[in-house]
Amino acid sequence: MIRNEGDTLQRVILAAPLTEYAKINDLAAHNFTTLPDKERAINQHAYLRDLLTSFDVEVITLNEFEGHPNSVFVRDVAVITPDGALIMNMGLATRRSEVTWIEYELTNRHIPIIDRITDPATAEGGDVILAGDIAFIGHSSRTNDIGTDQVARVLLRMGYRVRIAQIPAPYLHIGGAMSVIAPGRVVCTEGVFPNKYFEGFETITVPQSDFISGNVITIRPNEVIADSTNKETIDVLRKNNVIVYDIDLSEFVAGTGGPSCLVLPVLRN
Repeated sequence: MIRNEGDTLQRVILAAPLTEYAKINDLAAHNFTTLPDKERAINQHAYLRDLLTSFDVEVITLNEFEGHPNSVFVRDVAVITPDGALIMNMGLATRRSEVTWIEYELTNRHIPIIDRITDPATAEGGDVILAGDIAFIGHSSRTNDIGTDQVARVLLRMGYRVRIAQIPAPYLHIGGAMSVIAPGRVVCTEGVFPNKYFEGFETITVPQSDFISGNVITIRPNEVIADSTNKETIDVLRKNNVIVYDIDLSEFVAGTGGPSCLVLPVLRN
């Protein structure tokens, strides 16, 4: 299970973009900027999977949820906590049914369901980042104030101390503007978070260059995967002794997702 996103990644869930991801009639309804190229998306996703496997990460690959192109962004539909899975309630209308799909898949893999976010709350997994005894929660266009309250109540019961921040556009989630890259260390986007939000953490601040400027996948402490277009962030991280594997995930950026959106971490140690 997951207590700290800065710990070593051991097991993840992915959903391969084989059929649904490039099958979109209404780009705006699914929040895509352009129609993805199917073959490029398949190849980019396979490269990410193989890279994770090369670090001895166990990769569980799901079939996409039929009729739901955003289901490749598995991070958003659940949060894996130390006690089990918190099932979210999606803020984007076209994604609402994905939660039944992910709950079925998690249950089949013997991952306990500990709670569910329910109407009128909306909350997505990209707005929850676990960092030891601190839980960072984003109040965003996808996670409303009732959603932040419901998520906070669940995590407070587990002993987390909760910090909530208002996440402005163009960031869809808090995960676009920050990531935990090692225990006690975060990368965060300049000018987004209130003073003292990261009190007790070492921070690496990066420019507001893109809606995924703070988004990376942490493999091991101070070792991350980033989208290759996120050049300013990559440069800053490397100057701060972070190992960065930059890969092309442009077909998923077209779907307004960053690297971590494609990965549901199940186990870190």
